Amino acid sequence: MKTVHLFLVTTILLSTALSCAQDSGYENDNFKINKVAITHHSDLAISVWEIEVLGSAGKTTPKKVGQLDGAPVLVYVFPTSLKSTDVGFSEIEGIVALALTSHPDFDDTPLWDENSDQNFDNDGIIWHPHWVVLHEDKRVAGGLSVKQFKKADHTVVLPPTNPGMPMYMDSPGYAVTTQENTIKVIVPDYRMNHKTDFSFDAVTAFMKVNTSKDNLPMLGVYEVYSVASGDLSLPFRVVNQ
Repeated sequence: MKTVHLFLVTTILLSTALSCAQDSGYENDNFKINKVAITHHSDLAISVWEIEVLGSAGKTTPKKVGQLDGAPVLVYVFPTSLKSTDVGFSEIEGIVALALTSHPDFDDTPLWDENSDQNFDNDGIIWHPHWVVLHEDKRVAGGLSVKQFKKADHTVVLPPTNPGMPMYMDSPGYAVTTQENTIKVIVPDYRMNHKTDFSFDAVTAFMKVNTSKDNLPMLGVYEVYSVASGDLSLPFRVVNQ
């Protein structure tokens, strides 16, 4: 019932999002999905997640606005059927997704130095991964946002690699690579509860940070550019090798 409910809600939201005017200025072939795949390599105990686009994957990155409030975020997202507890969060409802993001105005991976310059807080523009839990949010055009919680809520469980924001978000530090029309990320089995049989989809989108308006989410989806399945039904399955 939970999966069916999430599918129906998300399908409705997706239809709304795709009908909205695209005004961020970032929509192009670099975000038009051709195909998506997750391949599990049992000999290495890892899975390779990849999205292939019509253009050059990862070539388009957001323009800096100079502050956190209103900061643009571009994403290649893998919505999955995984449970929140599989990736280290509390047991909560929502869509567990692995998001590959770029955002030049802030760095939310304090443990990782993605550009290898010995400075750990200046590489938000480098494509990097986040586990997030998405939920319905009618306050934004895309209809979804990263699920938040109150800072005083001591029942919330986050992975120790979380970036310290009051959202269900983690900065796991997996290796992300872009080459020609494909963006890939490598995920060790033990970092997702050894799950190797689940369903997934792929989405490209524009998100934005909010730190000033109580009537908006901290990190919401404002535009959806492309969906691998066309309806976000999570029809794809992991291929085991």
